[in-house]
Amino acid sequence: MEDIQIVELYWLRDEGAIRETDNKYGAFCHKIAMNILHSFQDSEECVSDTYGRCWDTMPPQRPRSLRAYLGAIIRNLSISRYRAAHAQKRFGGTEVLLSELEDCVPAPDNAQRDLEAGELSGFISDWLVSLSAEDRALFLRRYWNGDSVKELAEELGVRSNALTKRLLRLRESLRRCLEKEGVRV
Repeated sequence: MEDIQIVELYWLRDEGAIRETDNKYGAFCHKIAMNILHSFQDSEECVSDTYGRCWDTMPPQRPRSLRAYLGAIIRNLSISRYRAAHAQKRFGGTEVLLSELEDCVPAPDNAQRDLEAGELSGFISDWLVSLSAEDRALFLRRYWNGDSVKELAEELGVRSNALTKRLLRLRESLRRCLEKEGVRV
């Protein structure tokens, strides 16, 4: 079923929307949640919560890309669950993933947060568009989907160390781009 048809089911308040969403994007949502949480049970709950969030937000939302909409929801729910479960602890997996971006993306900390977040999002989108298709896919798979360096390296047929250096260069490029735009990192 096409995304437009699935979104229409949500708008019609047809419970089949959730079944169709799961059929088409269940594996995608589970992968993102597992990459962040490393727990099948927590991932299942986040996926279920994602479907509930879709039900609650459509209408009024009518996403053009259901995949991107689901990806944003599952990622945010998974990160929130991870942070709640690991409050005041430091773990390797997701903490490392999130900390890798700390040096190149500022953490909003004032009243202008929402305004600046929209502007920051535009700068990052422009930077992503400037990358080669392979670098863009790599960056998004690592920092959006949370895929491991080891998994990505195996798929690309390179050593993990080489891929780690490539990701570092991409983060440095993002940092330079944001600083050029006047964003304080």
